[in-house]
Amino acid sequence: MDAAQLKKRMAEEAERREPPAGFPQLPPIPAGRYVDDEFLRMEREFMWKRAWLYACHADQIPEPGDWMLVRNTGSPIIILRDLSGEFRAYYNTCQHRGAPLVTEDSGNGRGFVCGYHGWSYTLEGKLVAVRDKRDFPDLDMSCHSLRSVRCETIGKLIFVNEDPAAEPLIDHIGSMASEFEQFEFERLDFVESRTYEVECNVKVLLDAFLEVYHLKSIHQNSVDRFLDYRGMTATLWPKGHSRMITPNRRPDWQDPGTIGMPKLPNVTEIPRDNNVSYLIYPNFVMPPSDSGIPLLHFWPTGPDTCRVVSTWIAPEHDRDNPHPKWEERTANWERILYEDLQFAPQIQESLQSPGFVGMPLNYQERRIYHWHEELDRRIGANRIPEGLAVKPVLQDWVEA
Repeated sequence: MDAAQLKKRMAEEAERREPPAGFPQLPPIPAGRYVDDEFLRMEREFMWKRAWLYACHADQIPEPGDWMLVRNTGSPIIILRDLSGEFRAYYNTCQHRGAPLVTEDSGNGRGFVCGYHGWSYTLEGKLVAVRDKRDFPDLDMSCHSLRSVRCETIGKLIFVNEDPAAEPLIDHIGSMASEFEQFEFERLDFVESRTYEVECNVKVLLDAFLEVYHLKSIHQNSVDRFLDYRGMTATLWPKGHSRMITPNRRPDWQDPGTIGMPKLPNVTEIPRDNNVSYLIYPNFVMPPSDSGIPLLHFWPTGPDTCRVVSTWIAPEHDRDNPHPKWEERTANWERILYEDLQFAPQIQESLQSPGFVGMPLNYQERRIYHWHEELDRRIGANRIPEGLAVKPVLQDWVEA
């Protein structure tokens, strides 16, 4: 869909008096999907453990032999750059008795030596040395390589997937792949990353970033001043992915905090002049601009706790001598983020009360329902506890 068609859709959204003809009534999202132990267990097993998840930025492991340990997926995984420059990922688990290979968050080396019994591995994961090998007369070392994790990239963005049978990342993101070319992820440098621990189920916050229905309540003194939420148009893609475009109130508006910063030359009109937000299912939210891109990723840390990680990437960023506007820009972004996080613990408390029986979503919140439909597809309808499934109604509104 070209820029003219998208602008027409935003104009139509701003002027409409009811949902589009034929749009289905969205059944309520059952409350138990946020609190039921068995449902959350299946969500972890069949969705989180089999999804493509953002791990880190290539600049965080810039040199051959560099590695970092990530735990956000729920498993301890080492992401490394081998001596040829290729990215690899392994579970941080020695194949002898399961001890960790590394105990720090990052480092550099030509291999790994388990600190428990001294088993040694190359950066390619091969077991090459065993202490007192005479006591393992029948040990086939080739059968005890480190357990690898799928590791693929979009430019400098490194993703992992614990499912060996998962489709390639670029195929998985589908229609987004061509749209992402304009952002030139291969030339976007790492700026910073901040982590926030929040006392709520991860879906509470994911839901908030899939709609702009809340702008006039939560962001009255920030983004609601320049975004026209009534003109938001959403695109639903297969596999749970989606895109949301919210126009600026004034077509000529520019963020004063970005004027004069290095710009990406090939960013097209829609993301340059509007607020666009992509979701790579299940937890990667990206609202790009031509001068820098925040990457938000949301992680379950328990049934009623989660972690939000905010990472910034940008063109021509010198971490030793950053552009003078970066400090103010990231501080403003954090203030907006805190507006979204402020009520999360209280929402979680309410979710666990008898007062919460389900979520009656409106047309503006259709990305949330799309997210839940995909979750059920990944779990499998036959596995979902009675009364907790969502009825699939959006199939005719998903664009290939």
